[in-house]
Amino acid sequence: MSNGIALALIPEEKYSEYRYNAIFKAYKWDPQVGDQNTLAKHAVLMDRETAGQLEMWAERLSEETMGMEEALAGKLSLARKLGLPRRIIKAAERLTSYNRNQNIRLMRFDFHPTTEGWAVSEVNSDVPGGFAEASALPELAGRYFEGYGPRRHFGESLLQAFKERVKENGRIAFVHATSYSDDRQVMEFLSDYFQAHGYRTVFAAPDHIRWENRKAVCIIEGEEGPIDGIARFFPLEWLTGLPRKSDWQGYYDCIAPSCNHPVAILTQSKRLPLVWDVLGIDIPTWKALLPDTRDPKAVRPQDTDWIYKPALGRVGDGISIKEAIADKEHAKIVKAVRRNPKGWVAQKKFISQPLKDINGESYHLCVGVFTVNGRSAGFYGRISPYPRIDERAKDIPILVSKGGL
Repeated sequence: MSNGIALALIPEEKYSEYRYNAIFKAYKWDPQVGDQNTLAKHAVLMDRETAGQLEMWAERLSEETMGMEEALAGKLSLARKLGLPRRIIKAAERLTSYNRNQNIRLMRFDFHPTTEGWAVSEVNSDVPGGFAEASALPELAGRYFEGYGPRRHFGESLLQAFKERVKENGRIAFVHATSYSDDRQVMEFLSDYFQAHGYRTVFAAPDHIRWENRKAVCIIEGEEGPIDGIARFFPLEWLTGLPRKSDWQGYYDCIAPSCNHPVAILTQSKRLPLVWDVLGIDIPTWKALLPDTRDPKAVRPQDTDWIYKPALGRVGDGISIKEAIADKEHAKIVKAVRRNPKGWVAQKKFISQPLKDINGESYHLCVGVFTVNGRSAGFYGRISPYPRIDERAKDIPILVSKGGL
């Protein structure tokens, strides 16, 4: 195993069964992007030592990240350096009421095997995805690989966190973009899991929630009434596009336990490292694992060992790894950076170490490690033939050795 991991093919005669079960049991309703299958024919086999190391790093990164966002909430003048929309910065004035012990803090840290060991590329701090993939896919694939199995079930980890904050039989609003089936399948997975363990749930668009004395209230016809907890799967920056009457700023200081609270947007920005040294807190794990990150104006476009990333980018979109994208896209990114450098960041490029399967085919891997309230909560894997992990990447189960290291 290189870096404690290996790439193994799911038995060819079992893949159809695995894919069928992924669609109907793992909420992968449409495992396609265009004409491309996004469900890998592989599994990642990981030794226990590597799994434990990634989890330990993620937990330390989580604690450091929560410390940074609390510091930023008290120094909002620094938020202007994060490339956040003005309306979000203005709404962030309500963050003075934020209490991490009242809310559920979910993050996903993306790790990559490189030629120099493991590196972390970013934290998905606001609305990370991959919930069902981290919970159900390892259970489905584990039957094909003796001695390996799932590490943790993300759904169970999140449920336990809500149990600590929300009363038994409480009602949880799963807030998402209701017109997107990809988002709905994520919410269906969580809703079914929470209902099976005694909670009531309601599917809601972000403007289906109103606020009465800072308490969340559902206004959907037939579902009217108090909300005891919120699970938001709607990027915070999208809230600014809602009608004024929606009062989306209410999410910032509501009493109902939230996952995630809007404070998460402060650390979602990829420009966060630009303010590290003025926050007054120690973040040794971030500084050890994240490649050097700078303001784009400090890097020349012809410097090939640097890449650009959008401040609020998601799913790998807009990352200028030249060997992974067409020249036209690369030129478009460089032009966008020149036009609005405050919306981008420059990061030293690491050399991704591809994994080879038994047929000699190479794939680049990203291991997303979830944390919930600072504790590791499951692995989400994606592979790609390109060193940029984006919408073309395939979901892959992460299986961990059951014994030894």
